[in-house]
Amino acid sequence: MAMKNFKQLALNVIDIEQQAIAELAGFIDDNFAQACELMFNCSGRVIVIGMGKSGHIGGKIAATLASTGTPAFFVHPGEASHGDLGMITANDVVLTISNSGETGEVLAIIPVLKRIGAKLIAMTGNPESTLAKLADTHICVQVSQEACPLGLAPTSSTTATLVMGDALAVALLNARGFTANDFALSHPGGSLGRKLLLRLNDIMHQGERLPCVGETAKIKDALVEMSLKGLGMTAIVDDQRQLRGLFTDGDLRRILDAKVDIHQDSITSVMTEKPYVAKHDMLAAEALKIMEDKKINGLIIVNDKNQPIGAMNMHDLLRAGVL
Repeated sequence: MAMKNFKQLALNVIDIEQQAIAELAGFIDDNFAQACELMFNCSGRVIVIGMGKSGHIGGKIAATLASTGTPAFFVHPGEASHGDLGMITANDVVLTISNSGETGEVLAIIPVLKRIGAKLIAMTGNPESTLAKLADTHICVQVSQEACPLGLAPTSSTTATLVMGDALAVALLNARGFTANDFALSHPGGSLGRKLLLRLNDIMHQGERLPCVGETAKIKDALVEMSLKGLGMTAIVDDQRQLRGLFTDGDLRRILDAKVDIHQDSITSVMTEKPYVAKHDMLAAEALKIMEDKKINGLIIVNDKNQPIGAMNMHDLLRAGVL
């Protein structure tokens, strides 16, 4: 058996599928815009339905819509015929996917969808198909050829459908003014969600855990406070509890060679005045950027009166999953 050039075969697949994607631009027409309008104005949910490989692609399209501001979910057409049609209401828009437009399991539920009163969008590779003609609007995803040399396995057609689904989702995202913060609300478990949702008041050390000494304290008092609180720093405040300065492990190393009496000298003589600070409602990701830019390991969090109300360091960001 002759050795196959697997790399060339793979490159052929990529070339064919790239061409299929390029051809999609010709199908971004008034029908596509009408589909977007139906989904944008939908007061219910977008229900995505597809069978086989189209169903797998449909599940991904539904997930992308749902995570970008268009409430959506996937319904299997077989399950729909056995009770799941009860999930669909007259306020919903149904996006049906079938490359041929003649998938029996999908066509079987169309009369019921029309009776319910849901709007129907078809996404097929055949504008003259039964499904395309029954829909309120049709999005064409026709491809010149499948990447499968037999022309049987859905390859280019599923790629084109997936990309068209992304086009719908992103067009709607922009139309809704969907923001990164909105995205984070549907992704609280991911690293992006943590970066966009987590604020310093969620992770800062406060109350008795806040390292803080008065401006009359000696250096030894500050060292004891730093050891007790374990953050490698302490805030120094005046009698109005306003921040005067900061003393850190780094400051301690810098004064080791100086003629300093830790028992007698005031902490104000060695503290860093006007240290970098953060506000309690600042995003943890913003605090991380400050610390990285300024090459510091911790921050004091202050209120509007410049009074320390919390403290945090890199270890807190690491534990919170921001790093």
